[in-house]
Amino acid sequence: MATEPSPQRSYRAACPNCGAPVDFRSAASASAVCSFCRSTLLREGDALRRIGQSAELFDDHSPLQLGASGRYQGAAFTLVGRLQYSYAEGIWNEWHALFDSGGAQKSAWLSEDNGAYVLSFEAPLVGEVPTAEELSAGERRLVAGLAWDVASVTRAKLLAAQGELPHPPNLSGEFVVADLRNERAEVGTLDYADPAQPTWSIGRAVALSELAMTGLAEGTEKTLKGRSAECPSCGTSLQITLDSTQSIVCQQCHAVVDLSQGVGADLKHYAQAANTLEPLLPLGSSGVLTFGKLGPLPWQVVGYMERCDVPDGDDEQTFWREYLLYNQRAGFAFLVDTEDGWSWVRPLTGTPTGRGERLQFEGDSYQKRYSYPAKVTYVLGEFYWRVTRDQRSLNTDYQGQGSAARKQLNREETGSEVTWSAGEKLDASAVARAFKLPDDRLAALQRDAAPTGLGDLGDVLGSAGGLLKPLLIFGLLVIVIIAVTRCGSDDCDAYRDTYGVDSAEYKQCQRGGGTRTSGGSYGGFSSGGGGHK
Repeated sequence: MATEPSPQRSYRAACPNCGAPVDFRSAASASAVCSFCRSTLLREGDALRRIGQSAELFDDHSPLQLGASGRYQGAAFTLVGRLQYSYAEGIWNEWHALFDSGGAQKSAWLSEDNGAYVLSFEAPLVGEVPTAEELSAGERRLVAGLAWDVASVTRAKLLAAQGELPHPPNLSGEFVVADLRNERAEVGTLDYADPAQPTWSIGRAVALSELAMTGLAEGTEKTLKGRSAECPSCGTSLQITLDSTQSIVCQQCHAVVDLSQGVGADLKHYAQAANTLEPLLPLGSSGVLTFGKLGPLPWQVVGYMERCDVPDGDDEQTFWREYLLYNQRAGFAFLVDTEDGWSWVRPLTGTPTGRGERLQFEGDSYQKRYSYPAKVTYVLGEFYWRVTRDQRSLNTDYQGQGSAARKQLNREETGSEVTWSAGEKLDASAVARAFKLPDDRLAALQRDAAPTGLGDLGDVLGSAGGLLKPLLIFGLLVIVIIAVTRCGSDDCDAYRDTYGVDSAEYKQCQRGGGTRTSGGSYGGFSSGGGGHK
């Protein structure tokens, strides 16, 4: 039976299945999961009724745990429950956060996925509500009296539940979850677990650091020390360092291994050819960079990919490289290497205003520059989405105008998801300093002002002298390799004639790659179809 209420109005009853104590911090909570026998319990007055059993939680090594607490906009909260969902790209968590301020209690949800967090509050649904079948990514919808852009429509399944919950969990069958974004940087979620009565919540992106969290799990720090699996292709041990990793590339055979269903599952994989051109920024290296309003932070290179567009007819094909960066507090970002130069890119929570050729974002104007389909051609390292062979997306790039000329926006659509990213150009010298590259590597990073044609090589070298000449030779050779690499192209006569049939340059050209030559993307493969929030 219930104990005497504490100042927080806690309630305790015995589990009807095993007799273990089950605690409720909120009088409004309708359900809980017994921490001993995992029975799903429905609260009926002062009694508990068993309505099912929750599966075991997938060990995702989250830094969050029941009992952890924090503050948001001056109000204190405690994590008292957890829901764990699965979808085609992996797993995400929804933590039940109970606010208790001045005697008033309120429930919220702290969503955790892909190294990012969103804090949401349930809100009433007024007016006409679209059905799950009516929604598709990329369209604009009126929900609860406001205009929203549909970011993703995902089929999900509730895997497991833990702790105290405001609603009884539905552990049977799949249902649709739709994420929407608006121009105020808000995230709206339509949950169709009960199709007849979908729930609606509105939230914003947050960082754990701004929530001043205490009581986090010790030793996780968003990493998985010691977590490993065997490569299903060659048997080499795969050392997985991030808890959000959904795909990893074997260092021995370069197979891309799908981890989205857990390391204990039958690991799917596909083979890819080894690439003679190593990333200019080595995997595992770290550099301090400032991305927008984040301030200077240490970023580690955890993934690398090469991409190209898919030209229509005789259009020129373009190639570029992307480095996936990770910071424990800020999550993920990208460094993008194109012939136009370097830039950083981060996914947005909200969306720009406007439609068509011109957009507005945070007071700046942007003009449409390119629109094109793209595909992934080569990857290394770890990724927080499930990488598939020749993974495709539809991209649109926008260039900042006037004083915002160094800024850029990118819209990327992958069928069931639309992601907006924002970033800014970086000088190659800033990238080199951040990652402490030796002086002789700077020329290899230069893009925007360097000549790329074979015919320009003699003129440039003829005007160079002293120590500058070997630097230019090294830098220009790398740029030339980048300039003519093609996704599947066999037009490599210039390399054969210049470097010889056995040269690495000629073989690389024959094999094809994924480095950009001109025009095209600002990059930022921000989700690849993965990501609930």
